[in-house]
Amino acid sequence: MPCILYYSRNPNPRLAVAVARHVRVPVTFEWCAPFDPAERARFLALNPWGRIPILVEDGRALWEADAIACRLSQRAGSAFWRTGAALPDMIRWISWGKETFVRACDMVHFERGTKQRYGLGPVDPALIAEGLALFHEAAALLEAELAGRDWLMADGLSYADFRMATFLPFNDVAGLPLAEYPHLSAWAARLQALPFWADPFGGLDAPALPPVAGEAAP
Repeated sequence: MPCILYYSRNPNPRLAVAVARHVRVPVTFEWCAPFDPAERARFLALNPWGRIPILVEDGRALWEADAIACRLSQRAGSAFWRTGAALPDMIRWISWGKETFVRACDMVHFERGTKQRYGLGPVDPALIAEGLALFHEAAALLEAELAGRDWLMADGLSYADFRMATFLPFNDVAGLPLAEYPHLSAWAARLQALPFWADPFGGLDAPALPPVAGEAAP
C-alpha cells in the first residue's frame, strides 16, 4: 500500500526518517513545513496536534515518532522494534528516557537551539540549569548501565537506543557535557557509526535548518 512519511530536519522527524532508512522499509519521504500558513490546514487534517512526523498509509495517518517507528518496523518485518518477551524492556527504556534523559536534552536544546533558530525569545538560564541537572542525573544512570554492554538492550541495538539519542545529533548547538560520561559517549559514538543515524537525509530533498544566532549559515 502507498506509504508517505512527512518529515523535516528537526529532532523527532529526524528520528522517524532514521528508523525508516535503518530498517529499509519502502516509503516516500516528503519534506514539509506544517506551520507554514499555506500548509497548516492540510497538516491539521492529518494530525490534530499539527506536528510531524506523520506516516500516511493508504490514506490513513499515524502520528507520533514512537508509533511511527513501531509501524515502520512492522512493515519491514524488523526486530528493531522488539516483540514478545523483549518488548517490556524496550518500552521501559523508551518510557524512562522520554521522562528523563530525552527530556533533559530537549530542555537544553530548546533554549540554545530551537528558540534561536526560530526567533522564539531569549535563552532562559534557569531552564538550562534545570535541564542540565536532569541531564546529569539521567546520564549517571545510563553511564552505569552502559558500562557492561554496548546498547540499552542486552540483546543488541533497538529502537530504544535511537529514541534515547534523539537530541544528541544536535549537541553541537545544545552543548550538553556528554564527554563527562565515557561509556555514554562511547554508546553515542557507536550510534554515530551507523550510516542512517549519522545521516538519515542523504539523497533526500531536505532543506537545512535555519542557523542558530551567531552560527554560520549552512
